[in-house]
Amino acid sequence: MRQKATGIGTAVEEIMLNTPVLTDAHIQQFADDGYLVLRGGFSSDEMARIATWTDEVLALPEVSGRHWVFHEKSQKNPDERLVSRIERISPFHDGFGALAEALRGPSGQLLGEDAALFKEKINFKMPGGDGFKPHQDSQAGWDTYTDFFISALVSIDAATEENGCLKLVRGHHKKGMFASWAPMSDADMADMDFQPVPTNPGDVVFFDSFAPHSSEANLSDKIRRIYYATYNRASAGQFMDRYYEDKHKNYPPDIDRDPAKQYVFRV
Repeated sequence: MRQKATGIGTAVEEIMLNTPVLTDAHIQQFADDGYLVLRGGFSSDEMARIATWTDEVLALPEVSGRHWVFHEKSQKNPDERLVSRIERISPFHDGFGALAEALRGPSGQLLGEDAALFKEKINFKMPGGDGFKPHQDSQAGWDTYTDFFISALVSIDAATEENGCLKLVRGHHKKGMFASWAPMSDADMADMDFQPVPTNPGDVVFFDSFAPHSSEANLSDKIRRIYYATYNRASAGQFMDRYYEDKHKNYPPDIDRDPAKQYVFRV
């Protein structure tokens, strides 16, 4: 894939990223398991560029109306605040626009038709960054927009059990959504086996919006950055602008928050 774009800074660069292509066996595995691990989806050279873009996004000033930055208290030092994630990136960074486009192809293969970008983020999980309780992505009110989504993650750094790699449950996507706007209960998870899915830079993991997953806190000294892009079937509609407008009302980026109001991340 070849796109021209103006990068952050002054130079105009030609952005070239591989578009991973899935086989029939990959598509069948995804259908069976609810997720697919594609090793080496992007080359080391491509990952070096993506890592640079990630540094660029992190260094951008927080400005209302642009990319969304969220912070968290460190699990290692409660007095320290860390960037936990940045959302709504590609409208303001051409490199991530190219990455979202590269992931759209294989996501469309899994959806069975053209894919539309629904949302995106970088989870930084810096040393001291918190994990995520077991959940299904669709539980976060996504059924308001359409019935099915696929997320594609790109491992920017090595994700290990020590720094909080993703954990997934095989096959439980077939049960559909357990409950909207509520974490999964102990009864829901009684027969679930959350397996760690370590990844190296360039690996891509695709997972169904009903696939239960979680991660642990990063108590190591190594950062664990992952880019996530989520897609829906294009025939269902284009929802990204509406999604972020709706989310802003209840869980806006830190720069837009009312200091007198408490904001709670529920799922």
